Amino acid sequence: MTGVCPNQQIEAMIGRGEISASPDVLPAQIQPASLDLRLGTVAYRVRASFLAGEGRTVADRLTEFEMHRIDITGGAVLEKGCVYLVPLMESLALPSGTNAVANAKSSTGRLDLLTRTITDGGTEFDRVPSGYTGPLYAEICPRSFSVLVRPGMRLNQIRFRQGQAVLSDDELNTLHADSPLVDGPAVIHDGLGFSVDLQLPGTDLVGYRAKPHTGVIDLDRIGGYDPQDYWEEVRTKDGRIILDPGAFYILVSREAVHIPPLYAAEMAPYLAMVGEFRVHYAGFFDPGFGHAEAGGAGSRGVLEVRCHEAPFVLEHGQVVGRLVYERMAEMPTQLYGAGIASNYQGQGLKLSKHFKAPG
Repeated sequence: MTGVCPNQQIEAMIGRGEISASPDVLPAQIQPASLDLRLGTVAYRVRASFLAGEGRTVADRLTEFEMHRIDITGGAVLEKGCVYLVPLMESLALPSGTNAVANAKSSTGRLDLLTRTITDGGTEFDRVPSGYTGPLYAEICPRSFSVLVRPGMRLNQIRFRQGQAVLSDDELNTLHADSPLVDGPAVIHDGLGFSVDLQLPGTDLVGYRAKPHTGVIDLDRIGGYDPQDYWEEVRTKDGRIILDPGAFYILVSREAVHIPPLYAAEMAPYLAMVGEFRVHYAGFFDPGFGHAEAGGAGSRGVLEVRCHEAPFVLEHGQVVGRLVYERMAEMPTQLYGAGIASNYQGQGLKLSKHFKAPG
């Protein structure tokens, strides 16, 4: 079957040994269209980000780039601005015809915690070729906040595919006509366009900007931090803001998005030609996200925005990203927000789950 592997196929892959782990994979790691990956027991502080490259292993390259290693068994701090490599508990033995793509989880991206997956022989981040057999590693670079990590934490996730099932623009238009993908006009060009909302109803609060000097965030501490200690509020009355170079922002999409149960989506960065910024580290949208069959009524996409070299004016309604839709290989037996822990179903402008609700 062609398409993204749903939860029941991931379970079958574990049973066949195509996905293995030590300790064994936990049921809670299996999502409607992806598998959460767990940190192992050691973190390597490295001089720079790297890829293994063809014919080379990550372990080989570590001998070149390792500065020191940290036992994280009892918890350890990964410091802002440093690069770490952490072997993951999971490894793969993919059959021919099955490839994989990885991405940071939503809460990871909302903390500006750059997390990418690398493999032996890898020439791209977050891409695992068909037939790959070997270990998985997470490269972690805290950009805004230092974080406390422990073994078993799930910062990134992996999605398995058989063949390619990306919807063309014509197919997207047909799907939108049958089951609306957004709550307004659909901008469809190389995927479904996402625009920024800088005119939220009843408030001039449109986002948050990470403060430059903050305390450590324990990634296991849910709802325990005061947003005021880590974030500045971003307000505007005229529907535009100026992004500062190097600053990190949490904003929200103007569109409320629907992912029908037989589809999955991935957020892709918008073209660099439209501005000096990048949007969205955490790119997976599961089947059922914002969909009525999973208890949703449309969910906004949270935009994780980092400005690059020059200050940039961002205006209400500006297209900043796009969603690429893919078919599922078959209907998942679980949907996002339906009977599973889904932190962001029905969301609007929202910080990660580590922060107390404003007010």
